[in-house]
Amino acid sequence: MKVWAAFFIAFRYLLGRAREGGRYLRGAAAGIALSLIPIIVTLIVADGMIRGITDRYLELGTGHLQVYNYANPAAPEEALEAVQGLSGLRGGWQEIHGLGVLVGNRGSRGATIRAVENSFWEDKEGRKYLTAVAGRDSLEGDREVLLGEELAKSVGAEVGGSVRIMTFRTASEGRTIPRVSVFTVKGIVSSGYRELDSLWCIMSLEAGKRFLPESSASYLMLKIDNPYENADAAAGRLYRLLGPGYGVYTWKSLQRSQYSSYESTRQLLIFIMALIVLVASVNVSSATSMLAIERQRDIAVLKAAGANPAFTSGVFLWGAFLTGLAGSILGISAGLLIGASVNTLIRSLETVLSFVTGVFHKEPVKILDSGYYLETIPITIDGPAVCLIGIFTILCSVLASWIPASRAGKLKPIEILRKY
Repeated sequence: MKVWAAFFIAFRYLLGRAREGGRYLRGAAAGIALSLIPIIVTLIVADGMIRGITDRYLELGTGHLQVYNYANPAAPEEALEAVQGLSGLRGGWQEIHGLGVLVGNRGSRGATIRAVENSFWEDKEGRKYLTAVAGRDSLEGDREVLLGEELAKSVGAEVGGSVRIMTFRTASEGRTIPRVSVFTVKGIVSSGYRELDSLWCIMSLEAGKRFLPESSASYLMLKIDNPYENADAAAGRLYRLLGPGYGVYTWKSLQRSQYSSYESTRQLLIFIMALIVLVASVNVSSATSMLAIERQRDIAVLKAAGANPAFTSGVFLWGAFLTGLAGSILGISAGLLIGASVNTLIRSLETVLSFVTGVFHKEPVKILDSGYYLETIPITIDGPAVCLIGIFTILCSVLASWIPASRAGKLKPIEILRKY
């Protein structure tokens, strides 16, 4: 008998009446669908959070590539002329990166001092993530600074007020001497992510050259088209353009530990959710066993008509395949729908919970708190990963049903007919 005949019989079992055994397969398909919903939603949320945070680091923090001039560390801009030949280049800016202590009205705190060309903050991709909480998001004078929102709160800084920045310089005799400079707070800005907002003190490049110590890191920050795919290739071309006197680093190497941590967390979450899929696959095995018991008379008739054990087993394996396929389609579709609407669902849940806690005169509930997470989760759907999850689910369903399907193929028709 042909393969299509086994497929047709299995398809009829799946869609057949409940008393004919179809309820077992449909129940298993529902179990698979329910197990896939959380794994798809977790995948979308995890990818969205990682992408949202990484984009902020790339567009506002490290840039896509950094070029260091080893021959003359204080003058990375010497590479600008050669860099212009890089295909896909969106822009290049010099930055001096140092550390200092910021002193405000209510205390002091260590800060990352960024002295960068003002045009960097006007880049259209970066402006998507930079918001002026108070004041302006640009600088005009060398005695003005922008502060991250969390940093400003911690030291009690306000727009129009003054802050003191203490840095250190090395005297000619080798002694370390503190240097205190007074700046006016021109604006308080936010990237939408606490880790960045709690560190940044931004000043003009000219101010950085005057007030930051010579030991501060100075580099050329570049942005290219599609940094997620083209960063490594662009770094290789830059090495050839600039020669051995320069160092080129991609955002992946600059943020290696943090990005690896995000990826490890994502993979661990998916692995835990995948265990649920394995449990659901065991249900397919149980459903196949029950179906074989219910349809013993059909097995006897098929074998009496000349069906070999492989064909009989094939009927039940096709049933497991169709069960896994139906469950995967339903579960992935529902997971994608919920994942795409996750921000709306979270806002609705916050509203309901805030109403309940309001009855007891408590603070409103905020699930996505900008103090710790992103306020809005970017929706990112990894198509290949979703397809692999579906294939994995179907494969597990078939493999889990292999033993009961093989047993069904070995049943002897005479013994079955004697029972009926």
